[in-house]
Amino acid sequence: MTLSDAASVRLANPLVRQRLSRSFPALTNRNFRLLLLGLLVSGTGGWIQRIAQDWLVLTLTDSPTAVGVVTAFQFVPTLLLGMHGGMLADRFPKRRLLLVTQVSMALTAAALAAVTLSGHVEVWHVYGLALVLGVITAADNPVRQSFVSEVVKGPQLPGAISLVSCTFQIGAMAGPVLGGLLMGSVGAGYAFAINAASFIAPIVALSLMRDTGGATARRSAAAVPAPSIREGLRYARCTSTVLWPIVMVGAFGFFTISLPVTLAAFAKNEFHSGASGLGLLNGVVALGALFGAMRTARRTSMPRLRSVGGAGAALAAAMLLAAAAPNQTSFTILLVLVGAANLGFLTTAQSLVQVAALDHLRGRVVGLYMLVFIGSGAIGGPVVGFMAEHFGARVALLASGALPAVVTVLVCQRLARRADLRLGLTSFSVRMVRPTVVSR
Repeated sequence: MTLSDAASVRLANPLVRQRLSRSFPALTNRNFRLLLLGLLVSGTGGWIQRIAQDWLVLTLTDSPTAVGVVTAFQFVPTLLLGMHGGMLADRFPKRRLLLVTQVSMALTAAALAAVTLSGHVEVWHVYGLALVLGVITAADNPVRQSFVSEVVKGPQLPGAISLVSCTFQIGAMAGPVLGGLLMGSVGAGYAFAINAASFIAPIVALSLMRDTGGATARRSAAAVPAPSIREGLRYARCTSTVLWPIVMVGAFGFFTISLPVTLAAFAKNEFHSGASGLGLLNGVVALGALFGAMRTARRTSMPRLRSVGGAGAALAAAMLLAAAAPNQTSFTILLVLVGAANLGFLTTAQSLVQVAALDHLRGRVVGLYMLVFIGSGAIGGPVVGFMAEHFGARVALLASGALPAVVTVLVCQRLARRADLRLGLTSFSVRMVRPTVVSR
């Protein structure tokens, strides 16, 4: 018997499947397993394209600014259209919408591959197709995120969101390596073609899914008036389990999305380790995030506001400790904690937001969550870069931990005061209605 045959027999063992389902309960859901596999393949392909695309633009223009413009084209549509994508998710079948977005992304990647392999690619081709991809992504993100809570429900949802984050982190580690190898061996055009082919996996997975329970949600959506962005914003503002996680995510996203900028400053100016050192630092963060995702994927209890506050405090503490690290070795080790804490915080916050949102509003609420997270990062990027350039990488990382920590403390204090007030009113009411007992 070969090694692969032995592995197959072991995986087929009911005891192994039972242990796996006990560790990761969401994997007992067939539809979720299909979704997870599709996201893993296409996510890796997406990272391959990002590396090849950035290198192609840099080769065509010899301008790092042009690379930033491509990134902006992919993010700006989410800032403008993210809530509209949430409206689509609330009104139409999510699985069909995802099939449309995945096919559209595959065609966009195929078009970029064709024009590159033809030898006539120009930078405006990349800009235009990046903008198209950004528009599709603006619709895909809220639909995909809210679809997870349609496939997996109840206590399994936090673990499911963590496993989805695992696929992202695995893609973030494997994709750039594969993209670099493809760029060095066959060129950018074939890298884009591989990304186009990677969308076959989610398309097939979505096609093989059985009923996800979306029919009930669609009937509920049909019973209410046509969705509006204002309704989603009003619900988020009036629901503490949605509002405060989004506020904290915005505070941390302002800094954590730009963490690679800070790490670049550390590699260049603090440790003088060059491009290889920067790759190591980013890889360590991704590794820590993967550990964090695997840990939170085992969670079976539903998150609460205090869980989000505790996770935010842990992330702020990890960033402050890393900023105070005396040397590169200790800094690198602490980055594992930063990656794990960042993933734990984002997973906890997103899980609570999705659980707290009403079914017919979940798409818009998730769209708002993504808008705040990505928008705060887009605004914070130049600010973090300015601090790193003029005050040093350590000051930038220190601010990245200290300022969100202040926001987290203020939010927790406000929630604690409201809890004390509710507790006091409840106790007062109990005393008022408690019958008098006559002693004998």
